[in-house]
Amino acid sequence: MEVDYPDNPEDNSGSAPDSKSKGKRRLYVGSQALGFRRDLMEVLSPIKDGMVVDWDIVENIWDHAFRECLLIDPKEHPMLLAEPCSNTQQQREKAAEIMFEKYQVPALFLAKNAVLTSFASGRATSLVVDSGGGSTTVAPVHDGYVLQKAVATSPIGGEILTDCLIKSLEQKGITIKPRYSFKRKEIRPGEFQTVDLDFPDTTESYKLYCQRAIASDIKECVSRAPDTPYDDSSYSNIPTTSYELPDGQTIEVGADRFKIPDIIFNPSLVQTIPGMESFAETAASLRGLPQMVIESINKCDVDIRRELFSSILLAGGTASMQQLKERLEKDLLEESPQAARVKVLASGNATERRFSVWIGGSILASLGSFQQMWFSKSEYEEHGASYVQRKCP
Repeated sequence: MEVDYPDNPEDNSGSAPDSKSKGKRRLYVGSQALGFRRDLMEVLSPIKDGMVVDWDIVENIWDHAFRECLLIDPKEHPMLLAEPCSNTQQQREKAAEIMFEKYQVPALFLAKNAVLTSFASGRATSLVVDSGGGSTTVAPVHDGYVLQKAVATSPIGGEILTDCLIKSLEQKGITIKPRYSFKRKEIRPGEFQTVDLDFPDTTESYKLYCQRAIASDIKECVSRAPDTPYDDSSYSNIPTTSYELPDGQTIEVGADRFKIPDIIFNPSLVQTIPGMESFAETAASLRGLPQMVIESINKCDVDIRRELFSSILLAGGTASMQQLKERLEKDLLEESPQAARVKVLASGNATERRFSVWIGGSILASLGSFQQMWFSKSEYEEHGASYVQRKCP
């Protein structure tokens, strides 16, 4: 995550700068920097639909990672980068160029997210369902390679579910107050008084970022995938769950805790949430998760379909949702061919599920047989960035 803070008060558009305004933009990187509210500060993400759209920001994030977090000199370490399955040739070459030219790394390798998730669970062949913040990708991996023609993607991820929850709560008259907008004082032991603070120069994007952080926690704490497809009548008198917001008010979350997760299975539910109209049109044409899985497997060779059905791996933050694994398995059993043995696998540990790409990367990079596969600096100097296509298929 990346923050943009214009030095010039007039320049608070928050858009990526052109060369003229480059001097005006100061970048604050990392979640700690984001926690501190500054006037006219915009929150930007360099990634859209899993693809990098602003390389300038990405370089700043890498700087922050090497210098502040890992405390290493990149010149001394070969780099293994994880990339989305849909990464384009231009994007890969650009990443290689920055790594070799700017950071002077001795060697580089680009590995697909799905392959690394597969390795993390000790498999060379599996169907990886990776559902993160920005999107959901279903990718078949066979013998350590992604079958590109059968990859299915959907823009529905954790961020859209969080936005749906915010809008749904607003409709019920519950507004989430960002943490910077109030102060809590203890007047008597155990009794608090909330005082609202006013910061007129806070940007919309920063306010939304803070609201999303709270809504995301509500979503992770109370929601779970429903056992059967959601409909208003059967879930209208479901017991509610209470949640205490940072400003001290307690809210009751009822049917929403089942309705929001069910959007993954039935995207057209977005149309029933007021305020989500901009996304509702796209949602009508999107496929639910079980359909994406079956569609992806059907595009693969007949010989490996059975193996894919029996090793469907869940990865990513959104896939850690309670009951998601059971619901996906149930829906697939109903829709898959009779001969298929459907098995959805997910690490019991939610942290492992969330960081499965990282875990797979650490396994791959420590294999002795992997060492001859690096794309070295001398090869880069001899053949140029386009050689990454041959070295990292």
